[in-house]
Amino acid sequence: MPVRLDVQYQLATAPNGKAVDVHRPVTDAAVSPVALLWHGVSPDDRAMLRPLARAVAALGVLVLVPDWRSDASDGGREHLLASLEYARAHAPALGGDTDRFVLAGWSAGAPAALGIALHPELTGGWRPSAVVGVASRYDLPARTTGTAPLDDLAAAAPGTPVPVPVDLVHGTEDTLMDIGHSRRLLEALTAQRWPARLEAVRADHAGAAMTEYDPVLDRCRPSEKEEVRAAGELTALVIARAAGIPGA
Repeated sequence: MPVRLDVQYQLATAPNGKAVDVHRPVTDAAVSPVALLWHGVSPDDRAMLRPLARAVAALGVLVLVPDWRSDASDGGREHLLASLEYARAHAPALGGDTDRFVLAGWSAGAPAALGIALHPELTGGWRPSAVVGVASRYDLPARTTGTAPLDDLAAAAPGTPVPVPVDLVHGTEDTLMDIGHSRRLLEALTAQRWPARLEAVRADHAGAAMTEYDPVLDRCRPSEKEEVRAAGELTALVIARAAGIPGA
C-alpha cells in the first residue's frame, strides 16, 4: 500500500464545543476512507483512543475521535450524534471519502455505533459503510438509540433494515465484558443475514483498544506492553479492513 507510517495530527472543535482528534494518513491516495471512533463511558476521554486511532490512520484511514459525555442527561446521545454530523460534514475537506465511512466504537461506544446502522431514521436514512464494535456488550440500551441492539435485531424482519457489514473485536481475557457478549451478537447478526465477523484477540477489556487501565487515574492510558500493542494493532487492522484498505 502507498502508505507511510507517519500520521498528521490536528485538534478540531465541533460546533457543540466538543474536541475532536483528527488523524490524517500520509498517503499518495487522492482521498482516504473515514473512520469515526467513539470511546467508552469515561467522559470526554478521546485521548485514550489516540494509540488505536494513530494505528488505523497509519494504514491509510482518516480517523476522527470525538469527546462525548456519558454522564449527560441524555446519556451522551446528543454528543454522539453531533460528532457524527460533524464528521460527515468535515471529512471531505480533510481528505476523506464519506462514501467509505466506518463507524466504530469501544466499550459503550460499540453498541452506540451499531445502533446507527439499526436505526437509520436517526440520521435521515444515512447509514455507515460498515460498523466495528470493540470489547462490548449489546444487550443493554445503546447511547444513541435507547434500545438494545440485540432486542432490535430480534424484533426486525429479516433484511430490515438493509444489513451493514459488522466486524467485532473482543479480548479473550476480558473479565469486565466477557467475549460471550460479542459471540451472542455475532449469532444474532448471522441469523438476520447481516455479514459479520468476530476477531478474538489476546487482551483484556482495555487491551483490545491498545490501552491499559490505570487505577490511579481511573482511566485507560496508552500501554507500552508488547502484548497490548499487538492486540491493538490487530484491532486497527480490523477497522482498516472494514474501511476497504487493500491488504488490511
